[in-house]
Amino acid sequence: MRRVAIDPRPNWQKRVEEFGLFYHTLRGEPYWDESAYYQFTAYQIDVLEEATNQLHKMCMDLVDEVISKKMFGLFLIPKEFEEYVVRSWENDEPSVYGRFDLAYDGNGPPRLLEYNADTPTALVEAAVAQWMWLKDIDPRGDQFNSIHERLIDAWKGVLARDKNPIHFAAMSQIDTPEDYITAEYMRDVAIQAGAQTSFIDVNDIGWDKPRRCFVDNTGFPIARCFKLYPWEWMVNEEFAPNLRVAQTKWVEPAWKMILSCKSILPLLYERHPDCPFLLPASFDPLEGRDYVKKPVHAREGANIEVVLGGRTAIATDGPYTGGPCVYQQVATELKPHEGRYPVIGSWVVGGESCGIGIREDSGLITRNTSRFVPHLFVS
Repeated sequence: MRRVAIDPRPNWQKRVEEFGLFYHTLRGEPYWDESAYYQFTAYQIDVLEEATNQLHKMCMDLVDEVISKKMFGLFLIPKEFEEYVVRSWENDEPSVYGRFDLAYDGNGPPRLLEYNADTPTALVEAAVAQWMWLKDIDPRGDQFNSIHERLIDAWKGVLARDKNPIHFAAMSQIDTPEDYITAEYMRDVAIQAGAQTSFIDVNDIGWDKPRRCFVDNTGFPIARCFKLYPWEWMVNEEFAPNLRVAQTKWVEPAWKMILSCKSILPLLYERHPDCPFLLPASFDPLEGRDYVKKPVHAREGANIEVVLGGRTAIATDGPYTGGPCVYQQVATELKPHEGRYPVIGSWVVGGESCGIGIREDSGLITRNTSRFVPHLFVS
């Protein structure tokens, strides 16, 4: 695994904008960065694929155990929503996608940092923008990336359950352009799968009390909805009690409340202590080890504390204070490449590993401003 410097395409801004990546520059700095790429061998790609598939299976087994043993308290799932989560699992409500964040140096095994199971972003970058970058610089080049095709297949699987129109919900383009573009991209692949679709701002979703259903701003019932809005926020909204009585099906489904919580990290390690893809993790500080303290619900690198040699070395601020945390051993596999720390976002679509995207930062913590860098692999 190497980081290779390269000249950006002369018209790179226009090229990525053609595929929806209008947020390629943040605060005057590039978010999409094609001044370098990461090069893998075919063997390293096989290792990443194997690790991702194994982690996915362990996560699915864990959901089954959590539900059967009613371990919902560890995941801060409100008691009144426990049966709702169980029902979504027993009804086999489909998951379309998720993203494992992995530390990997190309030598030892990839190590799980966390699982973005509910509202993973960086999808347009991984599925489309880096693929078109590769075709521009090397039409015969290889990349671990069948994300786009797998998304179409996954939506076909959703449509096989019912042919109802699908709403796609996110915050407005003005408020969160990345979420909006990601939702519109998901809508596009669903259309290619044969779905009837429409976009709705999350704030415009209404409740029709007589019909006991969620409706869009035209009053049309929402039968199935893809939402780029976290479950832990939804169950605490004013409308939350209606979730349990409405017939609306959600993508991602309610059982993802379990996997989108970092409480899975110590539970996975307890059950698979010898798994090479897991880091030691606990609900208590790891005595005698360098560790990272993470709120069980937190996003974009907020409220993270890195403890090295018993002292806080790095700490980020944010809104996720006062809640429970997990403690995970520092990943020694997270090594600097030309002064940048890459994190591999390994995608699962329709239950199978299908591609990666890479975010890198000058520090150990990946944040919302960390850059996306494309990749390729050689035989």
